[in-house]
Amino acid sequence: MPENRLLHGICASAGAALLAAAILLTGSGTAQAALPTPIAASTARTYLSGMTATAETHASTYDRDLFPTWITISGTCDTREYVIKRDGSNVVTDSSCKATSGGWTSPYDGVTTTDPSTFDIDHLVPLSEAWDSGAWAWTTAQRQAFANDTTRPQLLAVSAHSNRSKGDDDPAEWLPQASYQCTYARAYVQVKHYYGLTVDSAEKSALSSVLSGC
Repeated sequence: MPENRLLHGICASAGAALLAAAILLTGSGTAQAALPTPIAASTARTYLSGMTATAETHASTYDRDLFPTWITISGTCDTREYVIKRDGSNVVTDSSCKATSGGWTSPYDGVTTTDPSTFDIDHLVPLSEAWDSGAWAWTTAQRQAFANDTTRPQLLAVSAHSNRSKGDDDPAEWLPQASYQCTYARAYVQVKHYYGLTVDSAEKSALSSVLSGC
């Protein structure tokens, strides 16, 4: 999509994210898992069918520092702290927004914990995957907005083990446990569609296979 249209959408979504964060973080101190609901499987299939399989490019120039994380969402609360609070149950935070108690379940592998330091915040569409799929042409501000997007279903608290296992893989190379694959594929397609990112042939095939069973 044209750069000015993308940047306009990102600016609008950033305002919405800040408002949502302010509401959540000034609430009762508890929260439950709440990944923004992905589009329906039928919508995801439609979006995916409209994506022409395109070979990835610019992989050799990827640098994670080109996607600044984490940014302040509200007060002293950064993106990680926001997602940790959002994705846990009975979460209590201290004055610096650090979670001091609560429970978390990783949807990727079913691992549970009461220690949020053992969980990572995963980008469903990996940053390097985004780079290879078109983000190489974005500005740093656009990449920062993508890397900290709490409005789309792009960020999720998961076990460190599952996050390291996934790495920078796309759905042709890695998928979460079977019970979460439909949600994952729907979210993945939604994010790629919103940001105008491409898919390669293997990736498109893998996503089509998952979505056909949703």
